[in-house]
Amino acid sequence: MTPTPHNQAKKGDIAETVLMPGDPLRSKFIAETFLTSAVQFNEVRGMLGFTGFYKGKRVSVMGSGMGIPSITLYTYELYNFYDVNNIIRIGTAGSLSQDLKVKDICIAQAACTDSGFAAQFGLFGAYAPTASFSLLEKAVAAARQKGAGFQVGNVLSTDIFYHDNKDALATWRKMGVLAVEMESAGLYMNAARAGRNALCILTISDEVFTGVETTPEERRSGFTHMMEIALETAVNA
Repeated sequence: MTPTPHNQAKKGDIAETVLMPGDPLRSKFIAETFLTSAVQFNEVRGMLGFTGFYKGKRVSVMGSGMGIPSITLYTYELYNFYDVNNIIRIGTAGSLSQDLKVKDICIAQAACTDSGFAAQFGLFGAYAPTASFSLLEKAVAAARQKGAGFQVGNVLSTDIFYHDNKDALATWRKMGVLAVEMESAGLYMNAARAGRNALCILTISDEVFTGVETTPEERRSGFTHMMEIALETAVNA
């Protein structure tokens, strides 16, 4: 079933491993900065996708959009229609932990969520979306090799950016959740259902409880440590 209504790529246009930033312009930046012989395979709805080579390995990069509904649409198609085996989300997150500062890296071992996405699977209990250990250990090794400041742990994937309850994030913080973002749990569930691999590598763009934050331009093109860690993970996937 390719192309799809959301992806004009044909079978074979997309590599086995895909990096997925939320912002499609970050996909373009990564393709132009890090990949060789990059070819664009998608522009439907502005969700840019490219396939090229990094250190001789074929790698794709494609935007996911914002939120679980968007990332799960695109990743479902990548896993089930394009034979993608590994998806590495590279995005931004707000720090909940006082030990994670702006521009530090958070590798999401697991993802809590307030989303109802898991209900469709008919599970009798609370599902715990987790990363693929094979990708996780490679990302940790790459982060250590680069000397990047990072932490590994639990994040929150929320459906709500502007929360009516101003104290909501403090309740997650007290349970040791490191950071908040909007996509990881959905990606991890799609990967589990498809029997494929997923990992989220996040750069802290703002500190929720201090108000320190980065600019939109820094978020688009300044978080190169995260991108390099993800590419090294892709090479070894």
